[in-house]
Amino acid sequence: MFTGDAWFAKAVFSRAASFALTTFTRDAGFDEASFLGPADFFKATFSSVVWFGGASFAGNAKFETACFEVAPRLGPLACGGTINLNSAVFRAPVMVEIAARTITCLRTRWESTASLHLRHAELDLVDAVFEHPVKVAGRPSPFPSLDEPLRRVGLLDQDPDVHLMSVSGVDAAHLALHDIDLSRCQFAGAVHLDQLRVDGWCTFAKTPTGTQWRWLPLRWWSVRRTLVEEHHWRVRTVRRTSWTHGWAAPPEDTTVLRAASLAALYRHLRKSLEDGKNEPGAADFYYGECEMRRHDRDDTPVVERVLLTVYWALSGYGLRAARALCWLLAAMAVTLVALVIWGLPTDAPKAQLNGRQSGPDITLTTTTPDPVNPQGPWGHRMTGERFEKSLRVVINSVVFRSSGQDLTTTGTYTEMASRLAEPVLLGLVALAVRNRVKR
Repeated sequence: MFTGDAWFAKAVFSRAASFALTTFTRDAGFDEASFLGPADFFKATFSSVVWFGGASFAGNAKFETACFEVAPRLGPLACGGTINLNSAVFRAPVMVEIAARTITCLRTRWESTASLHLRHAELDLVDAVFEHPVKVAGRPSPFPSLDEPLRRVGLLDQDPDVHLMSVSGVDAAHLALHDIDLSRCQFAGAVHLDQLRVDGWCTFAKTPTGTQWRWLPLRWWSVRRTLVEEHHWRVRTVRRTSWTHGWAAPPEDTTVLRAASLAALYRHLRKSLEDGKNEPGAADFYYGECEMRRHDRDDTPVVERVLLTVYWALSGYGLRAARALCWLLAAMAVTLVALVIWGLPTDAPKAQLNGRQSGPDITLTTTTPDPVNPQGPWGHRMTGERFEKSLRVVINSVVFRSSGQDLTTTGTYTEMASRLAEPVLLGLVALAVRNRVKR
């Protein structure tokens, strides 16, 4: 126990340094201290202010179960190994500034507001407790006082981005993320994800792009934001290993979620992104939610899965404008060909007027013969005149209007089908374009 001020400024600890179970009742200063071996502050209690500005740890630094009573700031410090803050307690508002390879905050408790500014690190927040708002941010520029410490611990030329690995078990209602790489973050097990704040440059995992040979047999993958849990799910559920190209495989000890659980994750995070005005991310997570519902054989009824499959195939859940437009053009082309070959009669029926005079009265009857089905080879029916008439019928059908063109029985049913299907496809195109522009 240190009953007075404890000053270790610029001290060099050439071997392992242990302050385990130590209580610092007054100020403790480790400014610009160098720990060349492991540093152990296990269950240390800092009752007053503590300074680690410019400190460097060549190995691991263990603050497990440490208690920071009133410390307003921790850092900026550099660590070439792991900063272990597991089960540590911060009782007062604090700013944490750390550059390290790994930071673990398992069951760490923040009893007041906190702001974590990090660089270079892989951060783990499993079961962390946030009683007040806590912000975790990737620092865009280096800490001014850490150039030399970063060089000593080998971090100066390393990737400066912060990678959040997991928030499992966290109540995310008070958590805000800013400029964090979330491409490997596992959200399963967290609660109140719909209240999570995701701002700035936060990146999620992406789908593999390009074509893959599947049952279609060719399938094109568009780029969209995903959760790493979907990557794990697809790797574990596909029937052929060749279909897993580009998807991240889960670690062996990872439990893969069911599709219904993934749909719930996407739904909650979509709400979070919508509240943060991140429309592109929210749209991609809506796509992911629909994908998981479509694949869910346990909780999603068969009829709903069929409808979702049709919705996906026609327009990518209202988010793929090119797909919807291709279907509309294909439907119009099929209708046009059907009308040219079978739908238009050989000649337009001409009305015939028949009359009969009985005394001073004259009775007139107008009859129109039924359209005559076209005869002869199909190639002879492909004329410019028939194409122009069929095109008018098709264009009118798209906007749900009758063309008034005389048609054969086959042509009449073809027009009826197109007047039902093509306006729906046009609506899907409009919806997809709107969502695309909105993004």
